[in-house]
Amino acid sequence: MLSRIAESLFWIGRYVERADGTARILDVHLERLNHLPLDEQQSVAQELLSVMGVRASGEDFGLNELLHALAYDRQSATSISGSLGAARENARRARETVSSSLWESLNTTYYGLNQHRKDVVGTYRFCNWVLERTAMVRGLADTTVSHDESWQFLVLGRSLERADMTARMLSTRDVLSAGMSWVNMLRCAGAYESFLRTRKAAFSDEHAAEFLLLDRLFPRSIVYALRDADECLTTLDPSAQRVGFINDARRIVGQARTFLEFHRTDDLMSELPEHMERVQKAVSQASDAISRKYFNQAAELAWVGEVS
Repeated sequence: MLSRIAESLFWIGRYVERADGTARILDVHLERLNHLPLDEQQSVAQELLSVMGVRASGEDFGLNELLHALAYDRQSATSISGSLGAARENARRARETVSSSLWESLNTTYYGLNQHRKDVVGTYRFCNWVLERTAMVRGLADTTVSHDESWQFLVLGRSLERADMTARMLSTRDVLSAGMSWVNMLRCAGAYESFLRTRKAAFSDEHAAEFLLLDRLFPRSIVYALRDADECLTTLDPSAQRVGFINDARRIVGQARTFLEFHRTDDLMSELPEHMERVQKAVSQASDAISRKYFNQAAELAWVGEVS
């Protein structure tokens, strides 16, 4: 497969999942933000933006600026609108590989942004619409694209971004810990019913955090997402050696996953910020390693002048 096609598919997966994750985070925190005093609202908005990896521009950064930065800014790939636009652009570049249904879904979603502006439908309805559209895109990707290398790159990007976004979602609870229950966090991840069926009894904050972090059967848990990424990397490069790993991305993802799975602690909640930072760092490093291995293979040609 051409490296440019592989790269486009990888980023389609990441951008669609980023839009989905950001919509979930905004949805769960927006009501709480609306009820904060203005000065506290500005402080929390800046902290929340920092958790999402975006730098606030200026001191007067409040709720409206937060919504623009994370939801409506089409020039930024960290916002929902920017991510959906970037996903559509990558699909256009890989048009010969993605299915017609997947392309049409991304294209329709992109043009639907105009009908779902803040002044038209409000942010709550915008976030719900985004969740519906991204779910449709994922479903079409899984059912209308052959599960060959193309699909593997798409799922690889999706899985890495999902691990990162779940880590960021868990990190945001520290920003708005007052009044923010773990029930809301579970609902944010679409995990509430699955969690209740798993526990079947009274539960604590630690049980909820453990579920979103370590559960091997829930698709949005960090361990599940990292395992999916590891399986994609194994399929894309099945070569094996007796000692170590040639593939840096597999080593990074595998180390992050196994650390979480086999690490024992008596106080998960106090260690949670450290775990989230480690996951985000691993995802960033794995993404760089994947780019080096699969997307930047062609060496740049340069003219070398004669030495006089």
